[in-house]
Amino acid sequence: MLSNSKAFSGFSVNDIQKAKEFYGQTLGLEVSESNGLLTLHLPGDNKVLIYPKPNHAPATFTILNFPVDNVDKAVDELTKRGVRFEIYNQPDIKTNEKGIMRGKGPTIAWFKDPAGNILSVLEQQAG
Repeated sequence: MLSNSKAFSGFSVNDIQKAKEFYGQTLGLEVSESNGLLTLHLPGDNKVLIYPKPNHAPATFTILNFPVDNVDKAVDELTKRGVRFEIYNQPDIKTNEKGIMRGKGPTIAWFKDPAGNILSVLEQQAG
């Protein structure tokens, strides 16, 4: 029944206009707005719905991953655009001073949107 459905994911934010500026201007993604909702238009005809929620609580896990060729370059570029990367020093998650974790799985760096949701850039393996 659902095997032919074009499923999509969504997440909440506490301020649609701040989200629109962050995803559209800071991250440089294509964003459309309709009926108070945002849609991220990602490569491959993928879409993600962003909706307002008055009692929004940020996700405690990564809600959106952006594969990149080089995490260091992505972190440097996004930092120039005002993105602040998370620094972790936990037994299972340790990042360097730029917020990049290496050696345990893919090279990855986490950051948050204005609503506190966790996003990442992770290095895709050439293949």
